[in-house]
Amino acid sequence: MTIASNICAASNENRDDATDIPIIDVQEYMNNGKGAKEQCRKVADSLHQHGILIVKDTRASEEDNSTFLNMMERYFEQTDFTTDARPNLSYQVGVTPELIERPRNHCQRVAKLDLAHQPVTLCPPELDKKSRFFWRIGQRPESTKFKELNADPVIPKGFPEWSQVMDMWGNKMLATLHEIAGMAAEGFGLEKDTFHKAMKSGPHLLAPTGSNFNQYGKLGTVLAGYHYDLNFLTIHGKCRFPGLYIWLRDGRKMLVRVPDGCLLVQAGKQIEYLTGGYIRAGFHEVVVTPETLKTIEKRASKNESLWRVSSTLFAHIASDCVLQPLEAFVTPKAKEMYPPILTGDQVLQELNQIQLGTGYTLNR
Repeated sequence: MTIASNICAASNENRDDATDIPIIDVQEYMNNGKGAKEQCRKVADSLHQHGILIVKDTRASEEDNSTFLNMMERYFEQTDFTTDARPNLSYQVGVTPELIERPRNHCQRVAKLDLAHQPVTLCPPELDKKSRFFWRIGQRPESTKFKELNADPVIPKGFPEWSQVMDMWGNKMLATLHEIAGMAAEGFGLEKDTFHKAMKSGPHLLAPTGSNFNQYGKLGTVLAGYHYDLNFLTIHGKCRFPGLYIWLRDGRKMLVRVPDGCLLVQAGKQIEYLTGGYIRAGFHEVVVTPETLKTIEKRASKNESLWRVSSTLFAHIASDCVLQPLEAFVTPKAKEMYPPILTGDQVLQELNQIQLGTGYTLNR
C-alpha cells in the first residue's frame, strides 16, 4: 500500500488505498508561487480531515537532523537522568526520566475503535518507557503568570555544542510550523497572522524522546502510550527507528514513515480549542514493531547507538493568551465544549493528568 508517495503506510492488516494525505510544499507558499493558494487549501483540508500533514521544507535538511540525533544519542547514553531533571518545574525544562509520565486514560475512546485499529497500549495505560529532554525554542515572554512553563533552560555538562545544535534544529522546525500556521489560517479564510500572533513568545519546546532498546527492545513493548499532544502543533523529523503509529480522525491506525527531506506535522489540543473542534488533536503511540527489531539488529551489527531518539518539536500558544474558539469557529456546541481558559492553565491541567504537574490553581 502507498499513501502520499510511501510517506505513511498502514500495517498489512490495516490497508486502505483510498487515503490521500498530500505533501505540502512550504517553498511554493513562501515564494508566493502559482500553487500557493492551493497549498493553503490542502493544509486546511488535511488538518480537518486527517489531523496530520506531510511537509517538505528544504531549510530543514536531513544533515541537520542527523547532527541533532547524533548529539542526543550521546546524551541519553551517558546522562544520569537526575542532574538535568527539574520536577519542581513540572519537567518543562531539562530531562524527564523514564517511568514518570503516564498517558491519560482513553479506554472509553479505544473501546469504540475497530479491533484492527486499536492501540497496543493497555487499559488503563502503564507508565511510559521513554525519557525526554525539553529545550525552549524562541523568545520568552517579558512577563507571565506561568513562570514554570517559561523557565530558564538546562544545559547539560560535557556538551559545549549543546545550545548551538538544539537552537539550530529547533528553530528550523519552528520556522516550518510558522509557515504551516500561516497557511492554515489562509486556508480557513482567516487573516494570515491569526495563529502567529497567538504563538508569539509561546513556550515552544524541542522535545526529543529517548527509548533504550538495550532494555526495552522486545516486540510489542509500548514506549509511549496512546495519547494526544496538549500543544498547538507538533512537528517530527525523521527518526532512525520505526514504530510511530498515528490515528486519523476517522479512527484508522497508520504506521508512519517519514522520508528524507520531509517532516510530519500533527494537530494538538490547542488548535482543537481554537477551531472549536473543527480540527481534532491527533492520537498516536510508539511501539516496538517487527520493523523496529530489524533496525535494532542492523544497527547493533554496526555497533551504532540503540537509543531511539525522536526528532520532535511542540509549538505552543503563548501561556497568557485566552484559549477559546476563534470567531469563525464559534457555535453553541463549540462554546460549551471549549470554554475560555488561559493557555497556561490548560497546559498545567494536562500536565497534572499525565503525572508531570506539581499542582496548581487557576490564574483568573
